[in-house]
Amino acid sequence: MGAADDLRLHLNAPRNRGLTYGPAQSRVISRETREQARAVISRWPGYAPTPLVDLPRLARRLGVAGLRIKHERHRFDLGSFKALGGAYGVLRVLARETGRSMEDIIAGRSADAVRDVTVCCATDGNHGRAVAWGATLAGARSVIYLHEHVSPGREEAIAARGARIVRVPGTYDDSVRMVAEDARRRGWIVVSDTSWPGYEEIPAWVMQGYSVMTDEMMEQMGDRHPTHLFVQAGVGGLAAAAIGPFWEDLGSRRPFGVVVEPHAADCVYQSAVHGALTDGTGSLETVMACLAAGRTSPLAWEILREGADAFITIADRFAPAAMTMLARDASMPLVAGESGAAGLAGVLATLADASACDRIGLDAGSDLLLIASEGATDPAIYIRIVGARPEDIGEAAAGR
Repeated sequence: MGAADDLRLHLNAPRNRGLTYGPAQSRVISRETREQARAVISRWPGYAPTPLVDLPRLARRLGVAGLRIKHERHRFDLGSFKALGGAYGVLRVLARETGRSMEDIIAGRSADAVRDVTVCCATDGNHGRAVAWGATLAGARSVIYLHEHVSPGREEAIAARGARIVRVPGTYDDSVRMVAEDARRRGWIVVSDTSWPGYEEIPAWVMQGYSVMTDEMMEQMGDRHPTHLFVQAGVGGLAAAAIGPFWEDLGSRRPFGVVVEPHAADCVYQSAVHGALTDGTGSLETVMACLAAGRTSPLAWEILREGADAFITIADRFAPAAMTMLARDASMPLVAGESGAAGLAGVLATLADASACDRIGLDAGSDLLLIASEGATDPAIYIRIVGARPEDIGEAAAGR
């Protein structure tokens, strides 16, 4: 298999590095909304910043100067960063609908007002789990729509958080359309991590919840600023919530932002290539299941179209390799699921292509920042790929 089969790369205009984070971006995520989200989320039961893990041994193996990973496996015991956005979106919706404060809702003082509110969403797995958890935490109801490719393990994890499950034939995008139609008929409220014309307020809240992770990361990295940030994209919400705050706070001094997607789910890449929102061209059949989206969120695109520096799509084979590398070869063994390891998978694919390394300035002096956005959200799949149970990897890490 040649390099062209492994990696596709599109560079954004270099002049974008000098652009100011402006009103179009600030209406999605701003310093003010970041501070508000963190003030709310930091008061939730069980909140603690997730670790930024330094992996010097893995950096040496890859031939770079440094490698750090923001590890989201234990975020609120939900297994992914989605806990921040999905639950925050639910609380913002409930506050809007009932006129009660988010503090009262989370404390259970508004149970009478929220118990008849139903929130819903479509999901590849992690977002639905977060929405269901947020609804249960607040005392509301949730209905989660899953397309036919969502694994049974992920369905069970969502149902365990109190949601009613609806299965939908087809892809993630089919489930997005169906949940929107059903919500209109039944008076439910869609809490989606993707936006569309006329539906922007709630997805912006979800992305603002994600930004708490980025603010933690920027504090944790101290004076050692990364040269490159590799971040995975589904609809683009995580990538925008990671790149946006760096752009707003650091301007042209921000790390070189590389957006990573599977070949089969390339909507952000195609939008970058065409200079406008463009549907993906892939089948959406990818091992990186939580990235299997065919349409970029317009809100995320407001940040990524000028804030990202490069867009890559990669062959699926790099994700299992990255998962195994993190579990067995890192300075501290880490559990990352198929989509959670996509940032490292993007690094592996880039390092295998000398021309790509040259074009994005990835070399022996590079200090990389990645996000392990999920743990083993389907343990059965994790075991099949890595050959070890996630709890055994965790015990190895704890014992080091």
